Amino acid sequence: MSNIPETGRTPRVTIRLVAIQILVFSLLLTLGGRLWYLQIRNGEEYSAKAAGNHVQQVVKPAVRGSILDARGVPIADNETRLVVSASRTALMKMDDGGDAVLGRLAKVLDMPAEDVRQRVRLCNAETPKPCWNGSPYQPIPITDEATAQQALTIRERSEDFPGILAEPKAVRRYPSPYGADTSQVLGYLSPVTDEEIKEAENSDSPFLPSDQIGRSGLERSYNKALRGDAGVTEYEVDKLGRVMGQKLSEKAEPGSTLITSVDSRIQAVAERELLAAMKEARKQHDHNTGRNYEADAGAMVVMESKTGRVVAMASNPQYDPNAWVGGISADDYTRLTSKKSNYPLLNRAIQGQAAPGSIFKVISSAAAVRAGYDWNGSYPCTSSYTVGNNTFKNYESQSHGSINLARALEVSCDTVFYRLSHQEWKKDGGIDPKKKTDDWFYRTAHDFGLGEETGIDLPNEVTGRVPDRQWKKDYWKANKDSWCKTAEKWPEKKSYQITLAREGCLEGFKLHAYDTINYSIGQGDTLVTPIQMATIYAAISNGGTLYDPTLGKAVVSPDGSQVEMIEPKAHGKLPLSKKTLKQMDDALEGVATRGTAAWRFTQVGWPQKKIPMHAKTGTAEVYGKQTTSWFATYTEDYTIVMTISQGGTGSGASGPAVRNVYDAIYGVQEDGSIDKKKALLPDPQKSLPEINEHGQIASGFSEEFEAREQKAAAKAEGDPTDDGGTE
Repeated sequence: MSNIPETGRTPRVTIRLVAIQILVFSLLLTLGGRLWYLQIRNGEEYSAKAAGNHVQQVVKPAVRGSILDARGVPIADNETRLVVSASRTALMKMDDGGDAVLGRLAKVLDMPAEDVRQRVRLCNAETPKPCWNGSPYQPIPITDEATAQQALTIRERSEDFPGILAEPKAVRRYPSPYGADTSQVLGYLSPVTDEEIKEAENSDSPFLPSDQIGRSGLERSYNKALRGDAGVTEYEVDKLGRVMGQKLSEKAEPGSTLITSVDSRIQAVAERELLAAMKEARKQHDHNTGRNYEADAGAMVVMESKTGRVVAMASNPQYDPNAWVGGISADDYTRLTSKKSNYPLLNRAIQGQAAPGSIFKVISSAAAVRAGYDWNGSYPCTSSYTVGNNTFKNYESQSHGSINLARALEVSCDTVFYRLSHQEWKKDGGIDPKKKTDDWFYRTAHDFGLGEETGIDLPNEVTGRVPDRQWKKDYWKANKDSWCKTAEKWPEKKSYQITLAREGCLEGFKLHAYDTINYSIGQGDTLVTPIQMATIYAAISNGGTLYDPTLGKAVVSPDGSQVEMIEPKAHGKLPLSKKTLKQMDDALEGVATRGTAAWRFTQVGWPQKKIPMHAKTGTAEVYGKQTTSWFATYTEDYTIVMTISQGGTGSGASGPAVRNVYDAIYGVQEDGSIDKKKALLPDPQKSLPEINEHGQIASGFSEEFEAREQKAAAKAEGDPTDDGGTE
């Protein structure tokens, strides 16, 4: 037996029991605290999350609003198509990333397997197009041209096509009424990206993963009004995914309708005539370069002179906007973005920049008057003008004796403007200017709105360029190092480029006499866009108001109950008196009756007494390229400006097309008579199309005109596959 008393173990047992009790109590206390935190402190939050686990959302995209022309004819609307799409999330869960499924799908759809695979790739900096630039969690459209048999095959053999959907959906349609694509004006749609969803999540118009948004043109400018609000239905489901009931249902709200000022009939004529003029220019021989004109691009703007509303806007090369619907193919995307096709996505009416040539002389004339020269003064129009070692010739070295400014515009005398601008340059201090210069010729260009956006309701408008003293300094700072390196590399070489580099390095910041002389006739570093010149000539027509050009005319709610008019807005006035404006107006009429444009109008049957025509021709020389053709015109109601890059002379290349558009507008026949029944729009359309009690907008579509226009277009095009580009 042990001699140790039993009471000797009691303290150790007691300590252990106490420790265990403390441990158990601590665990219970911790557990209780955690339960309090979960059930009381954050109970509502976790309760909501738990409830969310049993709610499934079904999003129904809103039907996008239509875009109509001024007569109610749809130029962008929607149609129901069988859309085949793929769930990238489902494909990525497969062992081969869905490669086998996409291969089988390609056979059913009769598409190249590689093309189908490319469409489901996510776009990033390293991934070349085509690819998917929308959310990876939404269905990716493969095609919207599936046949009923193809869709049925996919649905019946769902086990062979997991993650593939085939269902009818409303998709965008660009119907091209009368054959008018109106492509650069309308723009195109593409899926919203995750970044765009995140940026807009706290705005008053957040995006859903299923949304498509406008990327260019009117689709982008009026995207908020057109897209509508998607419908959301929430279903309560159990853990097995079975629907237990409906919790919330919000109907989709269709987008509003945009009524534009575009007249599709005139748009069709403008597109056709622009293409025909470019084709004709390519047949003409350029004696300066020894080859035919390239006529690689062009644009035409038809605008209401008194409001700034755009009736037609053609740009070439153009494209079919339907190419973007349902996902663009690799071949189409390459064509639309390649140098070979000369970038058809560009809207050259607002993004094409070029020297304006002699249509700029209205600005130089105004500058001369502002500088104190008499409109009716006598100015020598010699065959050339010499400054130092440089001789600047008049067009074809013509001499017209002493003439006033009106006659200088009529015959487009360069040497008159050479002298006036050179005199003003010398008054401002010449190569070493005074501290405060007048710079009337440059200031007037800015006051006419050049060097700035016109404010047109289309995205990505460019500003052009007024090469004044400040621009010269900025340009010199940006290029000085490059010029100096070039000059140092070939110190003895005397090529044109090396001479310019040497001069730019030493004094490129200075405004030289030849800079101002070239500038006065719209040459040199001056850049303008067709929409800028259309705005200026419309202002001369309407008495001096510079309107913001607009294509949108009204936004109409889906039910037609609310109509928001888009009223014309002005951004300035021409810096001229009414007297000078009247004198300029008379001179521009003289251009059309006895000047450089007479052979396109009054000499070939234009009814000048009934419809007074005003015009100015322009032929801009660009180093390394063929001449750019410009033609600026206006009547009391309309202004038309057209340009063809590397197309030849103003009246020669652009004149016939502009004349034909006017003939269509007013119904002018070959003998100079006017057939009112054939006149498309002799007076600008002020009213909106009729909206009935159901919110439907009446269409002014004319099947007779469409048939006639298609026949004329086919005759003009010759080759139906030629879109005017430089393929």
